[in-house]
Amino acid sequence: MFRIDQPITTPGAQQGKAPMTTTDNLHAFIADLPKAELHVHHVGSASPRIVSELAARHPDSKVPTDPEALVDYFTFTDFAHFIDVYLSVVDLIRTPEDVRLLTYEVARDLARQQVRYAELTITPFSSTRRGIDERAFMEAVEDARKAAESEFGTVLRWCFDIPGEAGLEAAEETTRLATDDRLRPEGLVSFGLGGPEIGVPRPQFKPYFDRAIAAGLHSVPHAGETTGPETVWDALTHLRAERIGHGTNSFQDPALLTHLAEHRIPLEVCPTSNIATRAVRTLDEHPIKEFVKAGIVVTINSDDPPMFGTDLNSEYAVAARLLNLDERGLAQLAKNAVDVSFLDEPGKARIKDEIDTYTTTWLAP
Repeated sequence: MFRIDQPITTPGAQQGKAPMTTTDNLHAFIADLPKAELHVHHVGSASPRIVSELAARHPDSKVPTDPEALVDYFTFTDFAHFIDVYLSVVDLIRTPEDVRLLTYEVARDLARQQVRYAELTITPFSSTRRGIDERAFMEAVEDARKAAESEFGTVLRWCFDIPGEAGLEAAEETTRLATDDRLRPEGLVSFGLGGPEIGVPRPQFKPYFDRAIAAGLHSVPHAGETTGPETVWDALTHLRAERIGHGTNSFQDPALLTHLAEHRIPLEVCPTSNIATRAVRTLDEHPIKEFVKAGIVVTINSDDPPMFGTDLNSEYAVAARLLNLDERGLAQLAKNAVDVSFLDEPGKARIKDEIDTYTTTWLAP
């Protein structure tokens, strides 16, 4: 696992020489670097092209059908506004065909960025409550997953996510869908909790996480994104979190930083998302530097990329700037995500070998 105790500099920087690695070179390196994505949302990954196509299918929606108009539509005033807009896009997913189209196209976009493995956060309750048959929903995502792996080489796995704003009814339904052997999709590996944190205490979801964990799923709740470190503590204590989605405000509690580092509990960091939702004011103020200084394992992720005008490659470029990383640092960051993913060990070894081979070839004189 990658641990940064001191900033990684570009070659020659410590000797006072001009860096050999330019920004353009790093961007080119990132573009073809094999990667894993651990924190990316199903509906939130719908590209403007797909959103406009879905909006055209369902003209009663308030979502614009013009991809250019979506730029303004996806400009958020705060986290609550983001949730409102996000749910309006969720409302465009009304049929199994919509589900299949979205899932397959998300995989295509990931493959274009050399993402070899992704754990896609899916909120099945949002679809089943809108009338999509639960079995048809599962078949749609699985059909898209298998097609994506066959055609693009990108391996997808699922995290079933409780929408916290929908309360315990959603928790019960999500848990049932995740643990019923007659419904549970083959690609499901983890269980999460998303949506607003303010007014949605984590401890109330403990019974549902206990059931999911007993069924063999990993615990990966969102916490500490728009609330303080106490929410992260709740996720660790009550939900037995193995990774923390965001954890942005963990930096406010030195004891929490120490705990995360000592217990090797990774943070799924999404820098541009945190700016777009106003969780952090500016990138230069992002606490990622404090996380790595504390020895915490961090992974870089895109969250809801088209909505935030980003993608995983762009997030790696942000990380390179904030952490002063060169190619080897970026490669190790990519291996972080592979290491703490829920992929099987042979799959992890294969992707890490690919990262090493790519990096060695790139840096060869």
